[in-house]
Amino acid sequence: MDTLSDPEDVLPAPGRGGAVRPNAGGGEATHPRADHPAVIVVTVVRSGGITGLVREWSAEPPPEQAPRWVALVDACPWDAEEADPAGADRFVWRLHARCDDDDLEATLADRQVEGPWRTLVDEVRSFGRSSG
Repeated sequence: MDTLSDPEDVLPAPGRGGAVRPNAGGGEATHPRADHPAVIVVTVVRSGGITGLVREWSAEPPPEQAPRWVALVDACPWDAEEADPAGADRFVWRLHARCDDDDLEATLADRQVEGPWRTLVDEVRSFGRSSG
């Protein structure tokens, strides 16, 4: 399982901003969201499987955790082409992230939930368990 040891080491996906990040020159590259706490809501919905049940998890972290969550969201390739999640009894994952005014959505086949996607899904699921 891929996990982030330090979300500040994560570079944003192309075309996406983020919190403070090191740039190639060794300095810091900033994004406008870095100067104020971001409003972050991430929802993960898993459907399908043998029983066809739908599970939903959501995370709305407090402002002091915003930079970490912005890094998690920015690490995912939201602009990548979505694959066909076809296949009998397979899970389909739908992710929605709102970072201030940015609304991001992705639909992934179970096999695509790896790397930064897996990290984000696991964090959202853990957030729900730890806050409720």
